[in-house]
Amino acid sequence: MPCRRMMVTQMTNDAPPRGTDLSTAPKKSGPFKPGLLIAIISLFAIMALPTPEGLPLAGQRMLAIFVFAVVIWITEALDYAISAVVIAALMAVLLGLSPDVADPATLMGTPKGLSAAINGFSSRALTLVAAALFLSAAMTLTGLDRRIALNVLSRVGSKTSHVLIGGIVVATLLAFLVPSATARAAAVIPIMMGIIVAFGAGKQSRFAGLLIITTVQAVSIWNVGIKTAAAQNMVAIGFLQREFGLDITWLDWFIAAAPFSLVMSVGLYFIMMWMMPPEHDELPGGKESITKSLSEIGPMSAPEKRLLAISLTLVFCWATEGILHSFDSSTITVIAVALLFLPGIGVMNWKAANPQIPWGTIVLFGVGISLGSALLMTGAAPWLARFAVDLFGLSALGPLTILAVLGVFLIIIHLGFASATALASAMIPIVMSVLQQVETAGINAFGMTILLQFVVSFGFILPVNSPQGMVAHGTGTFMVRDFIRTGLALTVLAYVLTLIFGATYWKWLGLI
Repeated sequence: MPCRRMMVTQMTNDAPPRGTDLSTAPKKSGPFKPGLLIAIISLFAIMALPTPEGLPLAGQRMLAIFVFAVVIWITEALDYAISAVVIAALMAVLLGLSPDVADPATLMGTPKGLSAAINGFSSRALTLVAAALFLSAAMTLTGLDRRIALNVLSRVGSKTSHVLIGGIVVATLLAFLVPSATARAAAVIPIMMGIIVAFGAGKQSRFAGLLIITTVQAVSIWNVGIKTAAAQNMVAIGFLQREFGLDITWLDWFIAAAPFSLVMSVGLYFIMMWMMPPEHDELPGGKESITKSLSEIGPMSAPEKRLLAISLTLVFCWATEGILHSFDSSTITVIAVALLFLPGIGVMNWKAANPQIPWGTIVLFGVGISLGSALLMTGAAPWLARFAVDLFGLSALGPLTILAVLGVFLIIIHLGFASATALASAMIPIVMSVLQQVETAGINAFGMTILLQFVVSFGFILPVNSPQGMVAHGTGTFMVRDFIRTGLALTVLAYVLTLIFGATYWKWLGLI
């Protein structure tokens, strides 16, 4: 099948561009970055400190590895996939040479240390993410995501406000079918660029910036609304499964989060039209361009029909988990991916799918879960949580105030992260431990963790706060200051809505 567009790397920039010759001589790894030196110094400095009372030595060393990881992820001193391998090696060695938490008289040993470093790869959440990436690859290879986007946009007309709504609707629909924010952005943004060209608006026009920023922010907004729309959601779910022995179904997540994303989508439209009004209310040629693009891709192919049938069935099975059947989301998705590869039923083969899978994302995801689990297992996360609770007096605060405080903390710290997956890996175990420390104040630690995971997806302010934002920035259609000022307005709206929903709807659902 001819290549219909350049595949944008999903979630991390670890995968090589299509066509790269991997058999060539090894390339230099790049210059040494100051962030790596800071991370190494931080690692050894924390290890050299006296072990605090109530914290096992293994926990102190995990805190050192945690700080190392945060510095590396914030400064991007190493590629995310490479950082995951380095973190796993540090865990295997430093935990292996630490006294066993359960039996301090003996060393943990490197086999047990390595097991702690790779136990995230046994998580059902990791299985769901990996399977979802194959589903995204199938969408790309068949072109079904592009067809869905073009069909929606062909019905919105040539009014600029309608085209804007069309972009939001496309981002929303694809969130149900394409479990990768970057893949959704890669599907929609080229089409939006085609509309800009067809309108003759020019890449530097307000209309161009308005359309691209709105589309990519809609993609990010629906990372909150749908459980399977983003990898960071699976990170949080993996921790919840391990710590509480509980899971949240696709439908329960949707009931809790979709109304929030729906209100945010409406707010997005009005904020963008107010802050970046287009030059004209209506421009000719856009609808004809979309119609032409649809005619060029021709009628729906047999693989597209099969993929659409499998995808819709998958969404139905996700939504009816625990109601019509007892299969969990991960198992259902693995079954769907197996069907995608079967002769006669499937739509792709391994040779075609393999280059489309960002394996580095899977490695980062697995090690991220391992990092959080080890922080909990060694007592590092609970110790840090007790310190934070005492320092800020959180135990004396009510549930809504705690949601407000931790929400602000996550929004601010997100400014330093280019990956919500990395942010969730680093912060959700700490958040869970903090909430468990104040659980006696009437807080539902499980439900509040889910709500704060929603906040983890609030990467609206800087293009570098999310891979999809960087995809949009690569179009050259807007100034970063326009992204920042509209992103700040969106973030304020999201934060206010979080508090309103926390005081009403989410409280009624028992999540707070």
